Parts: sequence; structure tokens; C-alpha cells
Amino acid sequence: MVCLGNICRSPLAEGILRHKIKQHKLNWEVASAGTGGYHTGEAPHKLSQKVALYNGIDISGQCARQFEASDMLSYDYIYVMDASNYQDVKRMSGRSWDPSKTDLLLNELYPGQHRGVPDPWYGGEEGYHEVFELIDKACDNIILKFKA
Repeated sequence: MVCLGNICRSPLAEGILRHKIKQHKLNWEVASAGTGGYHTGEAPHKLSQKVALYNGIDISGQCARQFEASDMLSYDYIYVMDASNYQDVKRMSGRSWDPSKTDLLLNELYPGQHRGVPDPWYGGEEGYHEVFELIDKACDNIILKFKA
């Protein structure tokens, strides 16, 4: 799960998908990263933590990190939050770039529409709730798609 700073959207996506993986007793690994290193080492945004906890998910232990080219090789699938993140991941992956395993997260909810998950960073708490709902529904579809 990749966004810009790895403190708002992608930590929510990591936490939500981890929660669903546990509920379905799947042996999957999920992580998140940011294309920018602005917040490396920081916990998720306080409103991301608050909204996640409101929904029964604790993401307070997560730590922001920057996406690395090796992530393209280490993970079976890379979900990005918006088109800008997609282009950044493509650039940062270099020779490791694999478009067959990289997609916008909301294409799992709205196939082929290439919608981005809105960045709640500049708004209030309501935006974090809206983002949570979008990501939650997309993660339900990921579980259905890849569950063996």
C-alpha cells in the first residue's frame, strides 16, 4: 500500500487489510510505504489513528517509511492511492518496475476508472472517515479476489 507520505492513506490501507487478513485467517503479508520520505520514522497521522481505532483497528504501532525499488520484487502486488503515486512508484522502481503487479487501489472498487483515494491531509476528520470507507470496501474486494 503506497501513498505520498505514508502517514494518512497507506497506513489506513495497511491496517484495514491486516485486519481483514486476520479475520479470514489468511497467511498474507501487507506493508505500506510513501513515495516521499518526509515522514520516515513517524507514526500515522493522529486522525488516521483515531478513525482506524473508531473502527476497531489499531495502527498506532506503524512507522512511516519510503518506498524502495526492492519493494517491487518483495511483494506480489503493489496498490497505490492515486495516479501521482503510480508514476512515482514506476520511476522509483527503475529496472524492477512491473506494471502487471501495480494498480490503483480504487480499481478494485471501480474497475478501470483509475480513481484516486482522496488525500485527507488538508481537511478535517470527516475526510479521514470517507477515506476509511473507500479503502475498507476496496480491501473487501481484494480479499474476495485473491482468497484461495
